[in-house]
Amino acid sequence: MPVLEHTTNPLFTFEKLESEVRSYVRSFPTVFTKGKGYKLWDAEGREYIDFFAGAGALNYGHNDPKMKQKLIDYLMADGVAHSLDMATSAKEAFLNRFNDVILKPRGLTYKVMFPGPTGTNSVESALKLARKATGREKIVCFTNGFHGMTLGALAVTGNKAKRDGAGVPLHHSVVMPFDGYLGEDVNTVEVFEKMLEDSGSGIDLPAAVIVETLQGEGGLNASRMEWLKDLSDMCKRKDILMIIDDIQAGCGRTGTFFSFEEAGIQPDIICLSKSIGGFGLPLAITLFKPELDLWNPGEHNGTFRGNNLAFVAAAEALSYWETDGLEKEVKRKSGLIRAFLEKVAAEYPALEAKVKGRGFMQGIATSPEGLSERICAQAFARGLIMETSGPSSEVMKIMPPLTIDDAGLEKGFAIIEQSIKAALEEETGK
Repeated sequence: MPVLEHTTNPLFTFEKLESEVRSYVRSFPTVFTKGKGYKLWDAEGREYIDFFAGAGALNYGHNDPKMKQKLIDYLMADGVAHSLDMATSAKEAFLNRFNDVILKPRGLTYKVMFPGPTGTNSVESALKLARKATGREKIVCFTNGFHGMTLGALAVTGNKAKRDGAGVPLHHSVVMPFDGYLGEDVNTVEVFEKMLEDSGSGIDLPAAVIVETLQGEGGLNASRMEWLKDLSDMCKRKDILMIIDDIQAGCGRTGTFFSFEEAGIQPDIICLSKSIGGFGLPLAITLFKPELDLWNPGEHNGTFRGNNLAFVAAAEALSYWETDGLEKEVKRKSGLIRAFLEKVAAEYPALEAKVKGRGFMQGIATSPEGLSERICAQAFARGLIMETSGPSSEVMKIMPPLTIDDAGLEKGFAIIEQSIKAALEEETGK
């Protein structure tokens, strides 16, 4: 397709110079210039409500003032920006804050590893460590799981389109059915355990399982806490390490800081990224029980594993977790989201809607092909940023910053309802 003239197309530079791999800009075709709280503005001065939150990297919204001031102060004092894994005052402050605010109050003693700046770096380090600790190769993952775009993470990801992009065979993983995949009456942990115990199943004892408690990219499939507890118990019985990928669902997105807290479990390894950086700055950490700290120095490393600006913002972000105030508000507002979605599902039967997810990661699966994508496009045209989820993009996904106020939620809800009406009118007018 020929590139349009710059004078008539604000995306001229991106279409001419940037790779075709670009994705979100196709759903949100404008040039953004400013962000504050739960709002964004584009180059034309148009305001948007953000129900996307950087794909979960902006749990505290855009340009949080306290984090921003900490960053400005650090920069003005010539604080170290890049340090690989050398000791810095910024890293020390973050480690102490994370231990005091998050780990100690929950009775957790995890060691903290900085594997690189992104979520897939955390997943790769978790898989590597599990194999090193157990001497086994196989990793069990779950249907519709998503864990990243590097080869190890893709091997434990369910999405066919993402896996096809690898360009090589993806090995050393086994897929099991996620909770609810075989129907609500089937406990898929029991299926998993039976296959492990059956010498004819073809499944060897794995090094680990990796699981999201709430599948953010896979369609907002939420596991029951009882299922997570069953999975944890089975892993202990079979000497299998349990890895929780809390990259999108963690840092308070479901209410509690870790998405698995209500299950009363302590995973062997936890992957965190996205909102652990607080301000949207790249940061990932891998947590693991002390007895798993088997690394040789430098055995897993990366040039940008010491992002000091992210340490500064992340340490300040933990202020939100010094009390239970944010947690209570997230749970209260999650109820508002659920009530709105259930109302929409009931009032618009043409959606053939199913309400999914929990916390600040909820949405509606629609049956007519492409309908959720058209609803999101209509929402963008009306000033709301919202993405889809699921293997066929069948789920419209509400994922605002945790700090959004009730008025922002209600305004966003109104735009969604207008967008549903417009998309359904399009559907019937075809």
